[in-house]
Amino acid sequence: QVHLVESGGGLVQAGESLTLSCVASGNIAGFLTIGWHRQPPGKQRELVAQITPGSSSNYDDSVAGRFSISRDNAKNTVYLRMSSLKPEDTAVYYCAGMDRWGSYDYWGQGTQVTVSS
Repeated sequence: QVHLVESGGGLVQAGESLTLSCVASGNIAGFLTIGWHRQPPGKQRELVAQITPGSSSNYDDSVAGRFSISRDNAKNTVYLRMSSLKPEDTAVYYCAGMDRWGSYDYWGQGTQVTVSS
């Protein structure tokens, strides 16, 4: 079983930066593709960035150029560096691990990010 724990959320002003962390535990944690998702108030959850065990990554257009995902496999940790934050980035951010069938099946509890204008 894989267990994921996010941290690093908070309240920031527009234009500022924030880095989220996702620590994975479990004997397959080092082999998972990890994705950062977010759910804005009143909206559906969306994938914003993901990274493979080999550190290939991709981003949603809404965050490309502003967010950067990285991983430290030795620490079983994935980071999401968020820069030039906008009020529309306000959401609960979740990290999730992909199972062998390509579905995000392991989820953390989420961390709140609030960007004030």
